Amino acid sequence: MRQIVLDTETTGIDPSAGHRIIEIGCVEVVERQLTGRNYHVYINPDREVEAEAITVHGITNEFLKDKPKFSEVADEFFAFIEGAELVIHNAAFDVGFMDAEFARLNPVRKTADHCGIVDTLAIARAKHPGQKNNLDALCKRYGVDNSNRELHGALLDAEILADVYLLMTGGQTALSLDVGSGEGEGASGLRRVPKDRPRLAVIKATDDEVKAHDSLMASIEKQAGQTLWSKLDASE
Repeated sequence: MRQIVLDTETTGIDPSAGHRIIEIGCVEVVERQLTGRNYHVYINPDREVEAEAITVHGITNEFLKDKPKFSEVADEFFAFIEGAELVIHNAAFDVGFMDAEFARLNPVRKTADHCGIVDTLAIARAKHPGQKNNLDALCKRYGVDNSNRELHGALLDAEILADVYLLMTGGQTALSLDVGSGEGEGASGLRRVPKDRPRLAVIKATDDEVKAHDSLMASIEKQAGQTLWSKLDASE
């Protein structure tokens, strides 16, 4: 199954009042594996971004002046999501904006006619009723690092949501045991692992270490009886 974890940033909260999309971020997941294929674009909305919205995402009118308009990126964006299952937190919000943008174009497209839609907010509310289920709360609950999320950002939020979604629906597919770099890690040590990573080295115990281990096990068994380790050794 091909899924696209998607997020948008907008000029305001109501597309029926003429508010527009100003950023789209998408992360591709195939068979629950992050593929590394992303789609990201900033968009000139042809209108002012509300001051309240800027405090949320930090995207200013000045920054958007030289960015493409939605009509210029619509075909490329649609080609990336077409036929996929879209994974969105509070899907009604983003899909409402996407449908409003597509409605301004010819041909008119309706997102649900071309894509499946999964709302992670609905999943979270069903799994954790009565609790906070915004993205920050879910990151804390599932141990996903969101330390770089000082402001909302479509691609960053889509990347974070991908991790949350995989954990929330059955477990993450890429866990790193390398806790030494300190980059991109939360308290859980969760981060994406490159597909071309080198194979892990297997370091075997030395003869002296084996003897020390056997001596320790013998000492423990004298005090407490046979250990599980000895039982496993005997069964092999």
